[in-house]
Amino acid sequence: MTKDARLRLKDEQTVELLARTGMAKNVAKALVFLSNRDETTSVEIEKATGLRQPEVSLAVQELRHRKWVDKRDVKRQGKGRPVHAYRLAVPFEEVVEQIAREERRKIEEIQSTVRQLKRHMG
Repeated sequence: MTKDARLRLKDEQTVELLARTGMAKNVAKALVFLSNRDETTSVEIEKATGLRQPEVSLAVQELRHRKWVDKRDVKRQGKGRPVHAYRLAVPFEEVVEQIAREERRKIEEIQSTVRQLKRHMG
């Protein structure tokens, strides 16, 4: 197995782990791809992840909403709309830490609900 194939397999595993936290798979694919690049375009995200353009747009929109991704307009030569370039706004490790905090909060809420249910039964 080549190093690139191992990286792709590792990336797929990372996508699966992110999806287990409740993150949409398309969002996870875009995030993992961006985590391996300094900067990239939506067309590159499409090609690398197999997502369609609308899926990439929605995924990047979600990542920007969470303030994990920055967007920059790149002027095209000649006419036409500018191309958008994207990059992580925070290190991937920080994204993982934020997800971990959110997951711990969910666990605490579930435990609190179960305690309340037990009190109401007894």
